[in-house]
Amino acid sequence: MEELTEALRRAAYFADEDLATAVFLALKLGRPLLLEGEPGVGKTEVAKALATVLSGSLIRLQCYEGLDLHSAVYEWDYSRQLLAIRLAELEPAEGGSEAVRRRIYSRDFLLARPLLQAIESAGPGAAPPVLLIDELDRADEEFEAYLLELLSDYQISIPELGTVAATTAPVVVLTSNRTREIHDALRRRCLYHWLEYPPFDKELAIVEAKAPLASRALAEHVVRFVQALRREDLYKRPGVAETLDWAAALRTLGAEELAPELVERTLGLLLKFQEDVVVVRERLLGPTLAASRSH
Repeated sequence: MEELTEALRRAAYFADEDLATAVFLALKLGRPLLLEGEPGVGKTEVAKALATVLSGSLIRLQCYEGLDLHSAVYEWDYSRQLLAIRLAELEPAEGGSEAVRRRIYSRDFLLARPLLQAIESAGPGAAPPVLLIDELDRADEEFEAYLLELLSDYQISIPELGTVAATTAPVVVLTSNRTREIHDALRRRCLYHWLEYPPFDKELAIVEAKAPLASRALAEHVVRFVQALRREDLYKRPGVAETLDWAAALRTLGAEELAPELVERTLGLLLKFQEDVVVVRERLLGPTLAASRSH
């Protein structure tokens, strides 16, 4: 576990002991890892860091309402199949229509989508791919039902070709912002971890690693300011991604300190709703800035 934690740190992901334990057990037990938490706490970054640590490819399936098997698993290349049929009509081959059918439903005409790519991508002895099923709560419950079989056996059935089974099981990370509940049957197949917003020291380390500012004092002020905003009743609290965006913007502007006028001009990097921007400008800007400098 200490080696894993250090490897994640070298990949610029600062995991606490609880998260490191969950990741370690998911790897050792070969179980999917379900990460839940507020948007912007670093759930997706866990999968990216794991791909770096394992020297494997990252295969990402971004979930959305209406996601179907054609977009997630595979589909046939219908335009090429149609072209092959027309060519066969012009130049009849031995075996007739049955030979044409076998040809157009061969692997050459199959388009692999993320789930099938993850099943097929690692051969014996190769580094396992990391399959990121991102924001599963956005997908429909029917798609969850399909995942049950995939995550149990790591195989996919294609009626025209048969069953495709993984030689090396992928490392699977699922994320959810909990906009709806994930079904219990899927949860039972996964190890589970809830990600909180990082504490001050951890977020400061993230900023210094990924978006270093002119001085440590400025980085501290930035992190304190963001963490103070998270304690307010905002429509959407800024996540770590917004902290990094803001820090990068301040560095680009050559900021040496958090001046009120500069903070006000760059609030769009932290806040994504006009209602929140208005509240911060009119009520929170002065007190929050003062608090960020008082430590």
